[in-house]
Amino acid sequence: MGVALFSLVRLFVLCCITLGLIPQLSLASITRHYTFDVQLQNVTRLCHTKSIVTINGQFPGPRIVAREGDRLLIKVVNHVQSNISIHWHGIRQVQTGWADGPAYITQCPIQTGNSYVYNFTIVGQRGTLWWHAHISWLRSTVYGPLIILPKRGVPYPFTKPYKEVPIIFGEWWNADTEAVIKQALQTGGGPNVSDAYTINGLPGPLYNCSAKDTFKLKVQAGKTYMLRIINAALNDELFFSIANHTLKVVEADAVYVKPFDTNTILIAPGQTTNVLLKTRPSHPNATFFMTARPYVTGLGTFDNSTVAGILEYESTALHSTLPMKKLPLHKPILPVLNDTSFATKFSNKLRSLNTPQFPANVPQKVDKRLFFTIGLGTNPCSQQKHNNQTCQGPNGTMFAASINNISFTMPNTALLQSHFFGQSNGVYSPHFPISPLIPFNYTGAQLNNTHVSNGTKLMVLPFNTSVELVLQDTSILGAESHPLHLHGFNFFVVGQGFGNFDQNKDPKKFNLIDPVERNTVGVPSGGWVAIRFLADNPGVWFMHCHLEIHTSWGLRMAWLVLDGKLPNQKLLPPPLDLPKC
Repeated sequence: MGVALFSLVRLFVLCCITLGLIPQLSLASITRHYTFDVQLQNVTRLCHTKSIVTINGQFPGPRIVAREGDRLLIKVVNHVQSNISIHWHGIRQVQTGWADGPAYITQCPIQTGNSYVYNFTIVGQRGTLWWHAHISWLRSTVYGPLIILPKRGVPYPFTKPYKEVPIIFGEWWNADTEAVIKQALQTGGGPNVSDAYTINGLPGPLYNCSAKDTFKLKVQAGKTYMLRIINAALNDELFFSIANHTLKVVEADAVYVKPFDTNTILIAPGQTTNVLLKTRPSHPNATFFMTARPYVTGLGTFDNSTVAGILEYESTALHSTLPMKKLPLHKPILPVLNDTSFATKFSNKLRSLNTPQFPANVPQKVDKRLFFTIGLGTNPCSQQKHNNQTCQGPNGTMFAASINNISFTMPNTALLQSHFFGQSNGVYSPHFPISPLIPFNYTGAQLNNTHVSNGTKLMVLPFNTSVELVLQDTSILGAESHPLHLHGFNFFVVGQGFGNFDQNKDPKKFNLIDPVERNTVGVPSGGWVAIRFLADNPGVWFMHCHLEIHTSWGLRMAWLVLDGKLPNQKLLPPPLDLPKC
């Protein structure tokens, strides 16, 4: 009898586990395996066919889906001639800096014929992030969504959408982007601009020969859709709007925000934004353009074009309509190209949700206050390199970009390895300046001397340092908005303004209650932004402008966060398959 009863109980428990009726057991995190084959693929856009670097032959690349708490093992196998590395943009990488991905910062790139397994766990994060190549300009075609669902049984802090749709903006060049950046760095001039913007890899009907390559979002009336919007463009911040529809912003950079309604969003390269789209209660007998075009503040040339997708309502048996082609097509009105007023108002609306379940843990005390200038500059034309021809940057110089007037020189070995094995001599200096060596009127008249200094300098932070960093745009070669991305951390955007930051007045206006928490922030054109973060993640962490040309010109630096005392405060040893330089 006892044995039979025990068997019945055991069977009941097994059934409950199988059916997911015992929640604690079904909440267990899992390990998810992906294989990324880096391979060439012929792709045609704008009636132009070219061979591009892809993951698994897909453009854009495959979608990664995981839950908060899951472990990811992503094997990247390189079958192309270019070196490759992949960055999991916005993933904290707590103790797993070896998996962060920027070439020559946390790893040597994966060489032809070799592979590397990116091994990391998603800790305390949920929302829309993305992944992309992090070497040269290969991210122009090597990118895709990284979607982190909440833990099972944990709801969104808003109405559950009927459906979720990734919307990923990109840029298409008919030319080879590796040749574009190579030429720009050789001549010292600005790069050739892209030929089109894309939505999910498609340019849409406003471009030559692209009507068939149009993204269509098919919806039903009376439903709520969540659009997971990602800007994977190389060099352009973008306005985005859907004609005659309101978007409710609910998340930015995989952190919930206080919901607000808007007709248009602004999204910089590197950023993500989740919006709820509530469709009309009944079929509107129309179709609607969803368009994106650039927000431009700099003086350089840019791709002044518009990508369009189409929002289509599906007809039901009760409601038959005209064929889609015959329905009227409504177009949205986007802000003008340089609408900094819209950009400011939009960014000021973003606030952390700051509820007991999703608190905004803003550092209230500050251990280290830093002031970094960011902007463009020049290097002298090196005549040896140019066979006595003049360079194509300002006044015969070469374009450069810098932080605190240091244009970052990429090492030819990985910084994290050099630090971990105590071999930093000759690789980097640990003395990045805490403020500009020579203060000046940062947003005033342009300077006569625009030359930058060059070097590989890191800012060293003891574990758990609370940092306040003011990022100040300069007008050295014209003021410009810069989307700054910090690897390894989220930060709180506690203040922003125009002109020069005033240490006596501006901090009094900081929001230390519910500032937005992000991984990429737009430094206002001709202004400043103040961020706070806790350096609780040991490793070497890249910080750079996410406009790819500015990164190539040197608008980048790295933080070295030292180990803490406890075992869970130390960087883990490198994996055995870490690539070699």
